[in-house]
Amino acid sequence: MSEKMNIVTEKKLAAGLSITSNAVIIILKFIAGIISGSISIISEAIHSLSDFLASVLTFFAVMKSSEPADNDHPFGHGKYEDMSGFVEGGLIIFAALYIIYEACKKLFMHKTFEVDATLGIIVMLVSVVANFFVSAYLFKVAKKSNSISLLADGEHLRTDIYSSIGILAGLILIKITGIDILDPIIAILVALFILKTGFSISKETLNNLLDGSLPQEDLELIENIITSYTNERVKGYKNLKARRCGPSTDIELTMLFPKDMTINECHKVCDEIEELVKQKLGSVTIMIHAEPECEKCSKN
Repeated sequence: MSEKMNIVTEKKLAAGLSITSNAVIIILKFIAGIISGSISIISEAIHSLSDFLASVLTFFAVMKSSEPADNDHPFGHGKYEDMSGFVEGGLIIFAALYIIYEACKKLFMHKTFEVDATLGIIVMLVSVVANFFVSAYLFKVAKKSNSISLLADGEHLRTDIYSSIGILAGLILIKITGIDILDPIIAILVALFILKTGFSISKETLNNLLDGSLPQEDLELIENIITSYTNERVKGYKNLKARRCGPSTDIELTMLFPKDMTINECHKVCDEIEELVKQKLGSVTIMIHAEPECEKCSKN
């Protein structure tokens, strides 16, 4: 089996594992929340439900994005991962707003309520441990495959870990002090953290969907590689453009060569530069247009 096939298989395995773990955790949290009467646990179950829906989206996005280019999608299907990540960010934002809504209702309706924290503490511990290992695996596979969709799913689970830890600490505090009003307050604080993560994911994936440029550090890396060739063989470059497309990066630029340089020599230099960029940025598609040197348009 080729390395590319191994990566695709591992991506599908990671997405499937995320779906399974989220399904189990959701059931446990809803049961614990209903039995204990804790709005923070029920809110966390809603958050995990958004994780589950996001994991399902990720699974199908990974499967679709791994398909080769065809007549309808000549540039490939990488944008499916960006779309999945954008929807995941929206789900995180929706879950956070709903948690705030439910917690505020419990705070301001002035109804007497009690929270049985013991069951919630156990379930939150299980959730933290399970999500820690699953998210670590997602980040590992996302880094290896350069998958924005798996990365977003890993970030999703990492917010679940932080929020579960916050709720766990709150439940322990409630058990010690008996101050049940802490439950909805903790839920709101956790929701604000989740909201920040949702906006961050949505911003990054929307930038990719709208063909936004790569981060400045990546552009500088590409420029440094090109300028390292600026000598008697390369006279400059112009029109550098780069964007993310799912797990891949698309780069276009024009390179300026000496007028007496052969096509074969120009091609060799372009291949060398392409190989260096791929070593630094991973999965990359580069289109280089070669032109004879022009002092007015060169960039050194």
